[in-house]
Amino acid sequence: MQNFASSEKNITREPGVVVAAGNSIRDDEASIATRAAWLHYAGGLTQSEVARRLGLTGLKAHRLITKANQDGLIKIFVDGDVSECVELESRLSERFGLDYCEVVPDFDPDALPLKALGIAGARYLKRQIENGEYAMVGVGHGRTLAACVEHLPRMAAGGTSFVSLLGGLTRKFAANPHDVIHRLAERTGAEAYVMPVPMFANTEQDREVLLGQHGVADVLELARSSGLVLAGIGTAEPEASLVATGMVARSEMDEVKRMGGVGELLGHFFDKEGKPFETGLSKRVLALCREDLRRLRIVAVAGGVIKIPAVLSVLRSGNLAGLITDERTARALMEGMPVG
Repeated sequence: MQNFASSEKNITREPGVVVAAGNSIRDDEASIATRAAWLHYAGGLTQSEVARRLGLTGLKAHRLITKANQDGLIKIFVDGDVSECVELESRLSERFGLDYCEVVPDFDPDALPLKALGIAGARYLKRQIENGEYAMVGVGHGRTLAACVEHLPRMAAGGTSFVSLLGGLTRKFAANPHDVIHRLAERTGAEAYVMPVPMFANTEQDREVLLGQHGVADVLELARSSGLVLAGIGTAEPEASLVATGMVARSEMDEVKRMGGVGELLGHFFDKEGKPFETGLSKRVLALCREDLRRLRIVAVAGGVIKIPAVLSVLRSGNLAGLITDERTARALMEGMPVG
């Protein structure tokens, strides 16, 4: 087991309601205050419902809404982009049984909008650290989570620790996903635990031997205690991050795709209907088992045109409690759903 320690601006618009944020609230809080105010005053949600939707404590939600109101920042006005995102959040939450959903407006033209998702994921993680609700936060790895850590400001983690949920050693150091949790520890000064093993063992027998090692077993036990899990969603395509990092051979991913694999969550693959299935890879994965995933609160940060089928697959699996995605992906997820 390894441990790493270390003038007024209108925000929304649409005929009827306006939420404006001034300089009296810090830039980071202004965005959250805007969303909280919109949900409370325009969306009709109670403050406790607002807190649950945004991943805040009740006290924090009340303070933001009260502060915005006292400073005269609430006006009758609505911005189309933000209101449409909130509507998509509500529809996705209802359709897939999510208790948290955040849809960020499109501003990143790339097929994989790492900047937009990274900023949104970093803000969400920052709020969870500040709330101090979770003593242990489990994290996956991949390009999107790396972007989240990249946009996370340096801050004290308080009583929050982090644990990697699956092995991640690769032959390519530059692409080593350990760097995600390592940098997370550096940014927050938190204790962070990793499993010093690859994501996939060479054989099923090797997997059993590695899982039985004292350090690995200890980290898995910590992972099972995670109050919150922040994960990415992978694909079964040749350009998947698992292939790019050398964790999975191209031929192995081709096999997964031939068998109907579409989405990957923390080392486990699902078909287009969200049903899990066994592959040669899944029998060798050094990670939490599927039964463990069902018991954890998992919030995924994922989006982009290339990942829409994979995100839909994992949403249908029922393993997610929350989703942070971009507006383009959110629309495609809803439009691609069959009626009835």
